[in-house]
Amino acid sequence: MPIFDTLAATEHEQVLFCHDPAAGYRAILAIHSTTLGPAIGGTRLWRYPTEDAALVDALRLSAGMTYKNALAGLPAGGGKAVILLGDTPPDRDQLFRAHGRFIERLGGRFVTGEDVGTTPEDMARIHLETAHVKGLVQGMGDPSPWTARGVFHAMRAAARSRWGTDALAGRKVAIQGSGNVGGHLARLLTEAGAQLVIADVDAAHAERVARATGATIVSPDAILRTEADVLAPCALGGVLDDQSIPEIRAEIIVGGANNQLLAPRHAGALAARGILFIPDYVASAGGVLSGAVDLFGWPRSELERKIEGIHDTVLRVLEIAKAEGMSPSDAAERLARRRIEEGRR
Repeated sequence: MPIFDTLAATEHEQVLFCHDPAAGYRAILAIHSTTLGPAIGGTRLWRYPTEDAALVDALRLSAGMTYKNALAGLPAGGGKAVILLGDTPPDRDQLFRAHGRFIERLGGRFVTGEDVGTTPEDMARIHLETAHVKGLVQGMGDPSPWTARGVFHAMRAAARSRWGTDALAGRKVAIQGSGNVGGHLARLLTEAGAQLVIADVDAAHAERVARATGATIVSPDAILRTEADVLAPCALGGVLDDQSIPEIRAEIIVGGANNQLLAPRHAGALAARGILFIPDYVASAGGVLSGAVDLFGWPRSELERKIEGIHDTVLRVLEIAKAEGMSPSDAAERLARRRIEEGRR
């Protein structure tokens, strides 16, 4: 599809292709919406198989951020940046300073933070060139503990909808990805009395979390097929597809990974199997909410109240889905669009 037809279909305001050869920097900055405020979204550093794959990821992730920020009640739109990782390790100082210069040229339309492949130290490098960055070490820092906390509250809401109680004690939860978000989520679930099965492509991550929580480790290939009450995808996106969905043996799916559905139609495939899927941009809003402390001066008590509110947002989405006879994904998008339209008016 021609690029402008693609942008019309995805409703993006602006997409920038950025290049600084001296820094080894190639990136795509996608601004989906600034209706409610500046576009907020993380910067991802990843090795993509093709440039088209990087563009698709940037477009999907930035649209998800628009809905995530709207449903979280933030005065912000959605955007995302992806930096294309080459075959040789980059000079991170040069790479992220170049990134910061491109962000600065946008004059505040885009505010970034940490994402897959980037760290609070990388945000500090960006900050040398622009003020439009969150998640700094001297601020809220790593957003993943807050993302995990939001996923935990979303999981409690899903449990209430499916089983009539928020309690997760005794429930078996399979966590795909034992890194930052998955590791923190595992600890919260252990405190709540859940039984854990975990997997990670980095065996050291899985072993570290297992030692701390008593979780059982399975192979990354087996985790989606593990029999469990809840499946929590906390690694990369696109894991729910034509091949994996028929093999899933969980009643609920709620996790911290972005774009867990390979395509929108897979929400219907999950519903057809009776699996309750909580859209990731509803469940994983805790991280972007933590950035609001730095951006908008929220007190910590307000952050905690907003993250706990993810529980009620999930229940509201599920009420709409039931009343309108649609998937939770469609219901979440409808609610987000309603809030954006109210903000436009």
